[in-house]
Amino acid sequence: MEAAAMTLFAEQGYRGTTVPQIAEAAGLTTRTFFRHFSDKRDVLFLRDREFPQAVSDFMASIPQEQGGVSTVRSGLAAACRGIQNWREQIARRRGIIHSEPALHERDLLRSHHLARAIEQSLTERAIDSEHAHALAALAVTCFDLAMDRWLEGPADLSLEGALTMVWTDMQGWITE
Repeated sequence: MEAAAMTLFAEQGYRGTTVPQIAEAAGLTTRTFFRHFSDKRDVLFLRDREFPQAVSDFMASIPQEQGGVSTVRSGLAAACRGIQNWREQIARRRGIIHSEPALHERDLLRSHHLARAIEQSLTERAIDSEHAHALAALAVTCFDLAMDRWLEGPADLSLEGALTMVWTDMQGWITE
């Protein structure tokens, strides 16, 4: 379903693609499509449902004795390694989202859900809520900047490498 929709979005644009076209390309009826998705945005943001839980799982695997910043960095690094091989698909999806203003709000919601998952993981580790909230916001900002740097950078740049560079830059900006 996702691959069929992405191909149509790339060929016809997001607005120019209809649900019946997506269903047909995926070999489904429109009725079946609507049993699984509320609209075509749901296909585009399908993996976003899983990502906050995956990050929470990565963070839960980090030893309890690590502090908040270390936990966030380790969790994000593990998440980066988990999606490193999806560069082309992520770039296509991101291009579609950035080209369609109607999708920007949904993308912001993705960032919000990711921040909430990180914040919850940190508070479960007995990090006070204000600290957890700030670290989660910083983590999402760093991740989004790293994603941009990775997708726009050279092919040999890893997402984890881009994250490390952004994190280092962020530390420098904060201490100025």
